[in-house]
Amino acid sequence: MKRQVFGNDSWLQAAAFYLRYQVFVLEQGISPELEFDELDWRKPNYFVIFDGQIPIATIRYQRDSKRADWIRPDRFCVAKPYRKQGIGQQLLVDYEAKAQKEGYLGSVLSAETSAQGFYEKLGYQPFGEPFYEDDILCITMEKRFKAR
Repeated sequence: MKRQVFGNDSWLQAAAFYLRYQVFVLEQGISPELEFDELDWRKPNYFVIFDGQIPIATIRYQRDSKRADWIRPDRFCVAKPYRKQGIGQQLLVDYEAKAQKEGYLGSVLSAETSAQGFYEKLGYQPFGEPFYEDDILCITMEKRFKAR
């Protein structure tokens, strides 16, 4: 049975770290020194989806450092066996709903160019030039939330 948990408890952060290590470090070859950054040690909130006791999707929840009224989803990943099932889409939609409820006006993120279509389907628009982040080609994308 799948369940979604939000918060910053140590056990939840450990589950997010476990999944991020699997996806970003082992699968994509990003060095752990780059994947786990200073923001992780400030005890940010995470959304984590579990299948039983196994973390299968996660995203870090934080305010954008340049625009305080925007949210910056990052460290977003879904375990390989669970991809293409709508889990990532639902997680991002839930993330945005929480942000809107808390008064944020929009969302800005760095997307791997291979995932650009995924974000565009959810209303994100690319801006700026592509750039390399952790040796992966990325593009900045943003989405302004609709007024309620």
